[in-house]
Amino acid sequence: MATLVAGPSSSREKKVLVRRSQQDRSQQIRHVVQWLFVALNAWIGLEFLLWVRYFDHGETGIYVPRPPGVEGWLPIAGLMNTKYFFLTGRVPAVHPAAMYLFLGFVLMSLLLKKAFCSWLCPIGTVSESLWKLGRFILGRSFRPPKWLDVALRSLKYLLLSLFALVIGSMSAEALAGFMSTPYGMIADVKMLNFFRNVGLTAAMVIALLVLLSMLIQNSWCRYLCPYGALLGLISLLSPVKIRRDAEACIACGKCARACPAHLPVDRLVQIRSVECSACMACVASCPADNALQFALPPRQATAPSRRWYRRVVGPLALTGVLAYIFFAIVLWARVTNHWQTNIPRAVYSRLVPHANQVSHPGL
Repeated sequence: MATLVAGPSSSREKKVLVRRSQQDRSQQIRHVVQWLFVALNAWIGLEFLLWVRYFDHGETGIYVPRPPGVEGWLPIAGLMNTKYFFLTGRVPAVHPAAMYLFLGFVLMSLLLKKAFCSWLCPIGTVSESLWKLGRFILGRSFRPPKWLDVALRSLKYLLLSLFALVIGSMSAEALAGFMSTPYGMIADVKMLNFFRNVGLTAAMVIALLVLLSMLIQNSWCRYLCPYGALLGLISLLSPVKIRRDAEACIACGKCARACPAHLPVDRLVQIRSVECSACMACVASCPADNALQFALPPRQATAPSRRWYRRVVGPLALTGVLAYIFFAIVLWARVTNHWQTNIPRAVYSRLVPHANQVSHPGL
């Protein structure tokens, strides 16, 4: 699932190191952005919990409006609603925010590789924290042999294919019909209740995933996340990539060792892999000036110099583009009155307290 472009020279001779003139702060900036987005999701989750508890307790206590942002945790609903929108040209009435957020994250990947995964995704942030914790405790991370790693990476594409097959076979009427069922209307409540009332089997699976995340770097993202698989495929179209200048590179190999996706950054001119999440860890580890950058395709200057200039996308620029897309999508949905799910309160009063008894219409 990766296309890697080899450099023009395989020479590994020692070169004089021209150190970078400025300290790289991409990882500090990325971590701030990551935890700000975690905090935003925690706030949305708290609001949603209070909203659900209000109906669970017979509509007593303080009423907190339902936060539409919770629909960002419904990627399947987002994919279904996106297909419905392209088939009909109409924004779906149920979980429209899921569609807008899904399209926003897709646009981010189209422009900036899988930056959503390494800069915004709360699960990606937790996964990264877990493997760092595991490395701190054990002194290392474990890496499966190549044949097993390749086989495991195929699992997320298998899961993506199953979802795509099911949703791809549904007509616009079937999609709208599903969303208008009790299950579709309170899919977000069902998701919350899964974690509120987690059973023994589910708890064991979650514990196993946490353990694997501590032992193997980004195991969930690398092997099991179908959302990441989709964004990775879309990211192949991104014009911005990690690009290496073979002349400036001193062949120290630090970039390859820093890459969480285990890509051979030190042997490539540009990284086209679906596994690259634009985390810039490789760029941050590079000691040589202008040897490694996250950049657009180089542009040739006018004659007579005929030099090539890279159009670099720095961490602040990347953060700005991500923020612009996110807030523009949310603002557009609000302005067009397509952000809130317009389900009557009486319907929520009837369904939310009995969400655990609401079954999938296909079962």
